Amino acid sequence: MAMTISPKILRLGRNGARLGQGRRTAALVAGAVALAAAGIGGVRLAAQIEGDRGIAPLANSEDIQVNGIDVDVTAKNGAEARLEGWKEAEKKAWKKLGGPDMPLASIDAMVSSVVIEHEQVGPQRYVARLGVIFDKTKAGQFVGGPGGAVARSAPMLVIPVLYSGGVRQVFEVRGPWQQAWAEFQAASSPVDYVRPAGSGGESLVLTAGQTSRRSRLWWSTLLGQFDAADVVMPVARLERQWPGGPIKGTFTARYGLDNTFLGSFTMMANSEQDLQGMLDQAVVRVDGLYRDALSSGVLKPDPTLRSGRVALDRAFDQLRAALMPQEEETPVGTVPQAVPQEGAQSAATAPAETVSVQFATPDAAAVDAALAAVRGVPGVQGAATVSLAIGGTSVMRVTVAGGADRLAGALRAQGWNVSSGGGGGALRISR
Repeated sequence: MAMTISPKILRLGRNGARLGQGRRTAALVAGAVALAAAGIGGVRLAAQIEGDRGIAPLANSEDIQVNGIDVDVTAKNGAEARLEGWKEAEKKAWKKLGGPDMPLASIDAMVSSVVIEHEQVGPQRYVARLGVIFDKTKAGQFVGGPGGAVARSAPMLVIPVLYSGGVRQVFEVRGPWQQAWAEFQAASSPVDYVRPAGSGGESLVLTAGQTSRRSRLWWSTLLGQFDAADVVMPVARLERQWPGGPIKGTFTARYGLDNTFLGSFTMMANSEQDLQGMLDQAVVRVDGLYRDALSSGVLKPDPTLRSGRVALDRAFDQLRAALMPQEEETPVGTVPQAVPQEGAQSAATAPAETVSVQFATPDAAAVDAALAAVRGVPGVQGAATVSLAIGGTSVMRVTVAGGADRLAGALRAQGWNVSSGGGGGALRISR
């Protein structure tokens, strides 16, 4: 595992990534609290998210990185040898980038960090393999960083799926495939990878089963939590020939809401000790498949994510128009009676309130049906799930003019069973 040691601070690769992570964490925690309040059981929920899982992405920046720099330096003591070795690595990395001849002090001023891949420190000797990260804003005027002239993709959520020992997993436990993606230097790729850490509640919503779902509403909610425009699903299948023996890896690049196939290849590792190295190389090759798909125009956001919601809203408008009573012609000499418009006026003028709605979700279709029913209520300004629990009770947050009473009455008119969801204006609906 590579370590980054430097007094200089790496900036985040994607603008606002730290803020986006904070929003996702808050949303997932809020969803967990809502599930516990709905009666799912705080103890059972904690058991699903506790444990040692989640690997944060390393060196996720847009800076220029050069890996695999070998140094062997001697000095008066180990500390001085180490410092001289870092300086030597900076010079070699700059030369490898094709930078112009410059004093070492000028090169050092452009260095953001030194990444230690492996090192041995002796009394007077320092032997190591290092990586050097240059600040793109400073070094970019002298060298064209990897992918510098290539347009980057839209943000793509990464769901790394691992098949090993007959088990399919993503973030349920710490796995070597997730680790390989977490340690991948994504800055050199034109594909804008959004790599979740997989800790806490993220392991509940980002599962291997998620890759086979087709609901656009479901995907729209999930991608919105991670500020992503679409999804890529790199798949690794490991087959051990015998205990302690060679390991065959089959790697497949997939993407999109329909799990579209892009390419596949196989690799071999001689033993468990070589497994992580093979997976690191496989990530680079899978990234190459995604690069090719991007350059050919295949890897792009699914337009049905937006058009599906527009079509759904249009269908609701047509349905409301068909169900609303039509104006009838009034006979001559008859004075038309004033029709009370109290409900419409109050829905338009009443202040908007936020209501928490709990609903049973045995499958993804139930999620779509509940969202569609709530969004079709007059006066609803927005409805989005804050907690998804297939096979249990999910929670949505609804902004509606007139509050919980008006929303409950409209849902009862549609045939839903509506009851109080535990106080605070919360509702529980079911069929």
